Amino acid sequence: MQIASLGRKRQALVAIALGLSLVVPWPAVSLPPASAAENLVFVSGAFRRSIAVADLEHLAKTGQARGLLADVLSFSRQNPQEIAKLLNQSVSLPVSLVSRLLNTRIGEAILQRLSVIVFPLKASQAGIPAMRSAMVLGVVEGNGSISAISFLRAYPAQQMEVSIPALMNLISKTSSITELVRFFSESPLDGLRGDAPAAAP
Repeated sequence: MQIASLGRKRQALVAIALGLSLVVPWPAVSLPPASAAENLVFVSGAFRRSIAVADLEHLAKTGQARGLLADVLSFSRQNPQEIAKLLNQSVSLPVSLVSRLLNTRIGEAILQRLSVIVFPLKASQAGIPAMRSAMVLGVVEGNGSISAISFLRAYPAQQMEVSIPALMNLISKTSSITELVRFFSESPLDGLRGDAPAAAP
């Protein structure tokens, strides 16, 4: 029984460690959210574990992990101070560019894939607008830059669900995501818009 319990704990920590990899700055402005994310809820069937956003903010400020987050980082042999640097790392992105990118066909495809993994708890149908809102508002509130913490602060739901099965499925298709991002970055912006006019002969 003890061995089985340790096995389940190990699987849970692996899943949560993978889920935390989503909390990074990702490259129609909405109204400000009524609330910010308070918990990341990792879900797989009946399994559910939560990591408080306050614990991530504490790590970002102090370089010290606490609670379940400390267990996850210890198990995955991650240096808390290095993770703190990642949480604080920001990416400069003009608001107009972010809004425009997210409304291209490729931007919509990326939002759709991400929103299958991360969405308001028990409200997967709200995943795309929530993701778009958090990205744009995160940049607005960051005065032209976004970090993992500012993204979470801008996310318009107190409970952010992370679907472990969907996450594992994405990881198994990493190459396709890479190709999608490469195509997105190398293509002319106007040519990616679904309503872009056809080129003149």
